[in-house]
Amino acid sequence: GPHPVLLTIHGGPYAAYGPVFASELQLYAAAGYVVVYANPRGSTSYGFDFANQINHDYPSHDYDDLMSVVDAAIAKGSADPNRLYVTGGSGGGLLSAWIVGRTDRFKAAASQKPVINWASEVLTTDGYNFMATSWFGKMPWEDPQGYWKRSPLSLVGNVKTPTLVIVGEEDHRTPPSEAEQYFAALQLRAVPTALIRVPGQGHGNL
Repeated sequence: GPHPVLLTIHGGPYAAYGPVFASELQLYAAAGYVVVYANPRGSTSYGFDFANQINHDYPSHDYDDLMSVVDAAIAKGSADPNRLYVTGGSGGGLLSAWIVGRTDRFKAAASQKPVINWASEVLTTDGYNFMATSWFGKMPWEDPQGYWKRSPLSLVGNVKTPTLVIVGEEDHRTPPSEAEQYFAALQLRAVPTALIRVPGQGHGNL
């Protein structure tokens, strides 16, 4: 019969999944999930123009691409539309939080090392000297509404999905303060949530 579905989203976003062995995805499949993973707009796998479609506009159309991929998996008949789950790390963690703010079709989410509030992110990350200029073109105080409308925190009032938030305590790319903001906001809204802070772990090895 149809199996539960786990949408797994890569980070970056300027990166891509490929035809290589991935132990994490294999573990999910071994647990009985249909594992859905794709390269939405902003990924590097289809040339510069494709990757650049989210320039100064992230997250945006990549959400639509990911929902289309889930729908395509369901259409094949082996995926249960009533048992959908989503997870991802870094940029994938951001999109996991963005997704549950846009739709309640997923039964649960795990947002790993996410960006939640772009204004605080660009001022606390170890990439502060390039992130604001390269990803936004303006500083947070120059375009506060632009930063806010692209932050998952702006959608937290819509979230109904039980959500796990995970971050390494030594993560300097997406600092623990991002995960903590999301956890606190979900707690304030009485959305079922949990926060895991992993001691000694940074961004790349969580």
